[in-house]
Amino acid sequence: MPQPIRTAIAGLGRSGWDIHANLLAPLTDLYRVIAVVDGEETRREEARARFGCSTHTDFGDLVANDDIELIVVALPSFLHADLTVQALAAGKHVVCEKPMADSLPDATRMVEASRANPGALSIFQQRRYNPDFVKVREIIDSGVLGRIVQIRMTENRFGRRWDWQTLQRFGGGSLNNTGPHYLDQALQLFGPKEPEVFCDLDRALTLGDADDHVKVVIKAEGQPTIDIEISSACPYPGESWNVMGTQGGLWGNRGELKWSTFDPADLEPRVLTTEPTPNRSYNRDVIPWQEHSWSPPAATEPVYTGYYRDLFETLRHGAELKITPESVHRVIQLQERCHELAPLDRRF
Repeated sequence: MPQPIRTAIAGLGRSGWDIHANLLAPLTDLYRVIAVVDGEETRREEARARFGCSTHTDFGDLVANDDIELIVVALPSFLHADLTVQALAAGKHVVCEKPMADSLPDATRMVEASRANPGALSIFQQRRYNPDFVKVREIIDSGVLGRIVQIRMTENRFGRRWDWQTLQRFGGGSLNNTGPHYLDQALQLFGPKEPEVFCDLDRALTLGDADDHVKVVIKAEGQPTIDIEISSACPYPGESWNVMGTQGGLWGNRGELKWSTFDPADLEPRVLTTEPTPNRSYNRDVIPWQEHSWSPPAATEPVYTGYYRDLFETLRHGAELKITPESVHRVIQLQERCHELAPLDRRF
């Protein structure tokens, strides 16, 4: 049987502890956490008690440890590029938290390092595993909605933030921190074409100097318009998904999807006319809608466990990497274009 992958977690904050440690802890047949890095002593002690691992304050200790095969980089965003490149150069595999980087040149350095070194690099764009996203993509790809005209994606709420992720000097803001999830999903649905981009960034309620209201629209010839909205100034958030097609549409969120479809062959034949309509009426079809619905199946394990199961297959059995750095490089490219189009006043 393949041995568990000897793993280190760098950063024991919201992502490193609440996500990665919680995902890895039960996968003892696949991963063994043997080291952690964090600046907080209480966090290091918590990890030692949970995993029986060594604890460190210097990322260099992980790079120098020949027993470590995989490093999870979950330290603040502005450190991602340098630490990932350092780990790859030492022959480690790397899981890097999103955002991949806070600039396009840094993301490019990471891709180049992944190609130049034997270790695999995967970016933790885990929302590709969301059941609702998987289902939406399946429905769109099936063709039952016809040609997709527009996809609207929203992640809205009303509330303030005042932590480090609200500051530009740390790569903060909703576009850089929440945005990678939705930009990544959008690009997966959009396809390989280079999009035209519209973006508006605003500061609404944040106490920092970075954005907390984001509107991004991407479009290319032959592709659907995709409208992405991420706002902290919306007390009536509505649905997460709204897909419009020529044979129906879809509406919903993580817990429920509904879609309506019809067969064009079932419509009454019509011809274009310029004659007056009967009784001055508007054109109106009687559409034989077929209604569908979906709810996520009961989970037997956390949704994002699938990410680490797939990664194990890559690292131990040579399976194709599911989330490549090249695919996420496009997300950073889109983020950078948005910052160019909608620069915030930095004199906060």
